[in-house]
Parts: sequence; C-alpha cells; structure tokens
Amino acid sequence: MISPNLKNVPTLEEILKNRAPIVDVNQKQKESLRSIDRLAVWITNHVGSMGFFLIIFIWTALWLLWNLFAPKVLTFDPHPAFVLWLFISNMIQIFLMPLIMIGQNIQGRHAELRAEADFQVNRKSEEEIEIILGHLENQNKMIAELRAILEKK
Repeated sequence: MISPNLKNVPTLEEILKNRAPIVDVNQKQKESLRSIDRLAVWITNHVGSMGFFLIIFIWTALWLLWNLFAPKVLTFDPHPAFVLWLFISNMIQIFLMPLIMIGQNIQGRHAELRAEADFQVNRKSEEEIEIILGHLENQNKMIAELRAILEKK
C-alpha cells in the first residue's frame, strides 16, 4: 500500500507558526541612534562627499587668489594672514577626522546588523528549502508506489 512518510516533515502551518518575525534592521538602527549619533552620521555623509570637497577647495582657491592678486585696498587678508586660514583649515581637519571616524563606526555597526539580518533570512530560506525538498522526495516516493500499484493492475 501507499505509505506517506510525512510524519517527520513539518507542515506549512508549523513552519509559519515557528517563523520568527522579520525585523527591519534599517528602521531599528535609526530608532536606536541618539541625536549626537545622528549628527555624526549626517556630518560623515555630507563632509565625506565630493560636493563638500569642491566647496572647500574652491573657497580656499578663491581666498588665496583674491588676497594675492586683488588690489591691496580690497584685500581683506594680507599675505601673512593667509597662514591663519591654513591653521583654521588644519583645525577643521583635526576636528572632522574623529567625527568622520565616529560616523563610519556607526555605519559599520549598521552594516553588521544588516549582514546578520541577511544571514537569518538565508538560514530560514535554507530550512524551508530543505522542508520543500523533503516534501518533494516523499511525493516522488508516493508517485513511484502509485505507479508500481497501477502497473500491477
């Protein structure tokens, strides 16, 4: 007779009942950030862009060119004072580097959460695929048994 061996294979209802809810790690990450962390990420996203680099580069070039080539009565920062601008630029870099690193660390933690979520989804998918393969294997056995029974008749 036909012997369905589906006792050890979970049903779809059991799979759905035991399935952990899917978590949106992007939303969870956004909600977990303090306001100071959000500021660091915002600075990292904006300062670490070509637009910001071009603004600083053009500003510095214009500052230097104006103070070197404009008429002396129109220059607002005579030649030795340009060193002050270079000092201020270096101070900006010194302050921005740790902020950018903090933002990158926060973004790195977020990437790790996304990777963990991807791993969980992949693991669930693998389990479900194995269950489906088990069902298909049992169906193949049942079809083979049916075929054998029908061929005997």
